[in-house]
Amino acid sequence: METIMVELYRQQAAQWRLELRLEEEALSLRAGDEAKTVLAGLGKRESVTVELVRRAAAKAVKTVCSLGGESAVLDAAPAVELLGEAGLSALVQGAELCRYHQESWKAVPEKPFTLYLAGTEGLDGEAALARAEALVRGIRFTRDLVNCPPNRMTPEHLARRAAGAGEKAGLEVQVLDEKETRELGMAAFHAVGDSSANPPRLIVLRYKGGRQGEAPLALVGKGVTFDSGGYCIKTTAGMRDMKTDMAGAASVCGAILALAENKVPVNVVAVIPAVENRISPDSFLPGDVIGSMAGKSIEIGSTDAEGRLILADAVTYAIEKEHAGRVVDIATLTGAIARMLGGVAAGVMANDDAFFAKLQAAAERAGERFWRMPDYPEYNKLIESPVADLRNTSNGVAGAITAGLFIAAFAGDTPWLHLDIAGTAWSNSSEKEYQPAGATGMGVATLYELCRAMADE
Repeated sequence: METIMVELYRQQAAQWRLELRLEEEALSLRAGDEAKTVLAGLGKRESVTVELVRRAAAKAVKTVCSLGGESAVLDAAPAVELLGEAGLSALVQGAELCRYHQESWKAVPEKPFTLYLAGTEGLDGEAALARAEALVRGIRFTRDLVNCPPNRMTPEHLARRAAGAGEKAGLEVQVLDEKETRELGMAAFHAVGDSSANPPRLIVLRYKGGRQGEAPLALVGKGVTFDSGGYCIKTTAGMRDMKTDMAGAASVCGAILALAENKVPVNVVAVIPAVENRISPDSFLPGDVIGSMAGKSIEIGSTDAEGRLILADAVTYAIEKEHAGRVVDIATLTGAIARMLGGVAAGVMANDDAFFAKLQAAAERAGERFWRMPDYPEYNKLIESPVADLRNTSNGVAGAITAGLFIAAFAGDTPWLHLDIAGTAWSNSSEKEYQPAGATGMGVATLYELCRAMADE
């Protein structure tokens, strides 16, 4: 396991010096005039972004580590001068996340590395560094959950991991078992969850950092710990990475843990419907008509469109039981969004323009990309059913859009955002310097920044 420690520079001895250079080709790398100096280019001043700083820091740290270095001083001044605390946070993310390795059950020797940050005089360096590291821990926790093998990440395992981390962070934790969720009328949730011998769990994490009595922002994360597709079974290739179908759940965990650790003055509740989608004598079938907590009936077009079913009940729970004033759901929901946007951006649907604008601003600060999909009334016709209030599929047309609109029907008039991260939650390669193959932690930083903005309202 490779580890890294980041500290502010106070004249400590270090083997290497890392410098970020403006007006040099972005992400170029070269040795400086002095021994053991690495220069990383940021390109033109006006083109520097959070993402570019994150990648440059990761590239520089990885280079030094590959040469056997055990410590380095990195001059943060250019990033801090241009981007403020966001620049420092990007440096810390790049440096620490490039050293991330997923949990392993093999004995691996530790290779420690220490990075000292200089050039932070324009900030309260200690406080800014602490905030940045809390966010990185949230992202790493998210990656750990998503990377976990499915036999070690059942709904009960996810509940234990989330509850344990939440209690340690000072969150109010509640885990509802199958009897309690059945009593709430969560029929859509149970249509999926009852397909497995591993029973479903509804995980609720409450962070009450804001004003007393103020309605919380709900973060609802899809927690399908493994998705076989049910009786609409996936292909072998399509099933291979389905342990990642709880990435939305992992993202809301990471975000709320970072909020709590940084004591952001906002009220947030994370609601995680955790299930396995398997095949059993009790599995739901195409053509079934099921109920929901909201009282809406649903015709099943495909058992592989299960995520929107559990999110429908979880969104209803967040509004009716947690009294959420705004709702964001995040999910690896559709292959359609992955085919449309690849691993470059996630899809968004919104029923409130001002709320979407806040998400855009948060994503800009986080250095993540989201693209808003249309919600024209004609699309709603695609999920109409002759025998129920809604159908859970559109028969292959506009799949990402209609999946979002299905959930919108349960959000009602509550300001709502839907984030489909199916193409961005996992990477089969390490194209970005801070991202090894595996779980990406997509969405954690944006959700954190969105909630932080709510605290400033």
